Amino acid sequence: MEALKKLQVALDNKKDSFSAELVAFPQHGLFYTDSVPYMKDAAQAGIDFIGGVDPFSLDGSIEKPIDFTVQLALDHGKGIDIHLHEGGESGVKTVEYLLDKVLENPGLKGKTYLSHCFVLGRVERQKQEELAVRLAEAEVGIISTIPFGGLQMPIPTLLKHGVKVMTGNDSIVDHWNTFGTGSVLEKANLAAQLYGYVSEFDLSRALKLANVEVLPLDDKGNMKWPKVGDVADFVLMDASCSAEVVSRVSDVNMVVKNGKVVKDLKIFEV
Repeated sequence: MEALKKLQVALDNKKDSFSAELVAFPQHGLFYTDSVPYMKDAAQAGIDFIGGVDPFSLDGSIEKPIDFTVQLALDHGKGIDIHLHEGGESGVKTVEYLLDKVLENPGLKGKTYLSHCFVLGRVERQKQEELAVRLAEAEVGIISTIPFGGLQMPIPTLLKHGVKVMTGNDSIVDHWNTFGTGSVLEKANLAAQLYGYVSEFDLSRALKLANVEVLPLDDKGNMKWPKVGDVADFVLMDASCSAEVVSRVSDVNMVVKNGKVVKDLKIFEV
């Protein structure tokens, strides 16, 4: 807990330049390593999400760890983030059981996420569609990466059904694979290449993978962002439009946090 307190102090010192959400994880199993007391302590110490990792592989059960995680989140008003690397039957059942629990507890809608969740790329198309519908119904988001090669995540299917999808890295250097710089914009570019987003319209839609769903215009061209009252968190890019940002992985020229400039490369011409 001392480490958590020091981390919170460090984040508070940097609150004007970036923000963060904290997840408490039983990294080596909830019950296997007797992490329950630590999770309860963390839930009362200002974290944002109750985490979980491969419940069946690590704890030998899907129901018991998920039930504990859900109840702890409900008791303390937290979100949930389950990191799921399992494939096969146990992976699918973990997704389905979590969805059942969220639908039973609507207060968790919009606050629950499955990270990695590569099992979605390993099931048949019909099952992908079925799970995407249920994920959207439960408002459970997917936080993953853009794997190439033998595994392709069904991101177009998820987006089609209205599932919130975010891409990212395990750290500044991407431990999910050996390539990349840690840029989420680079992930949007890779997704565009993988899924054939080549038109200006499709490229502009891919930007939501880097922007956590925020786009300047909706699919019909109506302005969505920025609007009066929106938090002034944004970056300015060296590009003519959203499609160019994605296709060229444009350079960031300025970063603004809560209306304050925190990075300015001073290369703009008036």
